[in-house]
Amino acid sequence: MAVVAVTNPKGGVGKSTLSTNIAGYFARQSDAVVLGDVDRQQSSRLWLNQRPAAARPIGAWKIAPDDMDRPPKQVAHAVLDTPAGLHGKLLKEVLKLADKIIVPLQPSVFDIFATQEFLSELAAHRHGGRAQIGIVGMRVDPRTIAADKLHAFVDGLGFPVLGYLRSTQNYVHLAAHGLSLFDVVPGRVERDLEQWQGICNWLDDAAAH
Repeated sequence: MAVVAVTNPKGGVGKSTLSTNIAGYFARQSDAVVLGDVDRQQSSRLWLNQRPAAARPIGAWKIAPDDMDRPPKQVAHAVLDTPAGLHGKLLKEVLKLADKIIVPLQPSVFDIFATQEFLSELAAHRHGGRAQIGIVGMRVDPRTIAADKLHAFVDGLGFPVLGYLRSTQNYVHLAAHGLSLFDVVPGRVERDLEQWQGICNWLDDAAAH
């Protein structure tokens, strides 16, 4: 079983968007997957409640900030959506659970500054921990100077950039129905699926290890 945690102490960077779509990706592979949410807003849990019965099943991982038990042993993958302001004891508990950590990061100087200390903490943990860490650029055009600056910043910490996801209403419209990119006809979200390819490859490589 692999546990994938989506983390960033800054709010509004796309943690729930990543978490729900990662769960949808694993579900498309017909793997047993659960989705947990320890964010106060419970966006991923609400998404799960909206998921139609006809969609590929994603179980609810019943987990709370003060009760960080591992997911059920019978599942192949567990995805954890984490709260803004993640630090201290809760961060340590998440790091103990996670096999893979994905950090969504927007390419603005404000977001990079707000996340810098957190990424430095993850970099320090990496040397003694088991979790692999990757970055996903959110709401970004990879052809822009902002994307180049984001890449340069992350490269300085030695983290891989798994992909850049554009700003699109596809995520908003699908989320309203409890769906992910991986639940609809590929041609409908072709451009977005292309942007997810690097993330999916990294997740598959994680599962193999």
